[in-house]
Amino acid sequence: MVGSSSTKQGLSSWIGAATATRTTVDFDKNVAVSGGDSPSHSDNFTDVSLGFGERAISAAGAAVLSAILVNPLDVAKTRLQAQAAGVPYDSLCNLGHLNSNTVLTGVKYNSSGTRAVLGAEPTCSPECFRYKGTLDVFYKVIRQEGFTRLWRGTNASLTLAIPSVAIYLPLYDIFRNSMEEYTLRNIPIATPYVPLVAGSLARSIACITCYPVELARTRMQAFKDTKNGVKPPGVWKTLVGVVSPVNSLNNYQNSMQTYRLLWTGLGAQLARDVPFSAICWSTLEPVRRKLLGMAGDEASATTVFGANFSAGFVAGILSASATCPLDVARTRRQIENDPERALKMTTRQTLVEIWRDGGFKGFFAGVGPRVARAGPSVGIVVSFYEVVKYCLSHRHMHQQSEDADL
Repeated sequence: MVGSSSTKQGLSSWIGAATATRTTVDFDKNVAVSGGDSPSHSDNFTDVSLGFGERAISAAGAAVLSAILVNPLDVAKTRLQAQAAGVPYDSLCNLGHLNSNTVLTGVKYNSSGTRAVLGAEPTCSPECFRYKGTLDVFYKVIRQEGFTRLWRGTNASLTLAIPSVAIYLPLYDIFRNSMEEYTLRNIPIATPYVPLVAGSLARSIACITCYPVELARTRMQAFKDTKNGVKPPGVWKTLVGVVSPVNSLNNYQNSMQTYRLLWTGLGAQLARDVPFSAICWSTLEPVRRKLLGMAGDEASATTVFGANFSAGFVAGILSASATCPLDVARTRRQIENDPERALKMTTRQTLVEIWRDGGFKGFFAGVGPRVARAGPSVGIVVSFYEVVKYCLSHRHMHQQSEDADL
């Protein structure tokens, strides 16, 4: 893995400006040029020159770009999963007075197979408001709600992505570098598994820290806006709407119980994100190292971008496909409006409900847009992040070279 001679030849031009007396120069331990010894932390030029703040800025820029580009696919995925959970999109044609957060409670099927809410029957064709797939979601959202609704929840996505990714990717770098340094010296056989552990740990910390905004984003994307001329609630109002019903219930006066609702579905989120990150980084690291190694001495910003985007695209598709059932469970838990039920439900119970309601097919509701989103999203984030680090590294090396000449 890192430190092997087969992968250390790819970026000699990248790090050629380093001091000539350095026997080992390691760029973030992804690929390296070595004089023969195993890499050590003191020899890791990028770790010395790039601090957590610079890494966080790089990651935040990548998060902004990704969130804006792929948000329509995220909306499509959430709508398909929410529909499978019982959100009555096909019953809203004559029920405009319903609150946009009406979901699950009171939903039932009539004899003709259409849904009714609180006993009301739709008078238009259910097919007009029932989503059949990703393209159908795009078409009906644009026609019924307007083109800009495909970017519903983008503010929440940005609010979430900037701190989340700015925590996630730098922590992954730090954990991976530290763990690889330790395993290379003490347990070489464990080194290939470092990306799996580092990715899982970094993702868990980022997920727990930023989860309420993730909850708000899902609810903003899942529910249809039924009040014409009324601005949909933003992140803050959405979160207030999550906790406000509890304040009126005698059984939930405890403030800790109230604010626990802001982490409704956290278990399902972790159950999805931890294996997603484990699969993603375990796939991404060897693929991008192989691609960068093929570049030989011709490595450049374009090569770094291409290798990381390609590896991220493949890793994102595999990870999203494998964890789709857990993503469906997470969405179902996050859109639950019954406070008592939301606090008592577990991920296992939710998965049982999904099986009961939709069988095996139910576990893969929205898999198309989820996979279509994950591939480019991971590719964009990782490649942008690595290219910015590459540029910052060149700047630091240039400054160090100038200082050495003085």
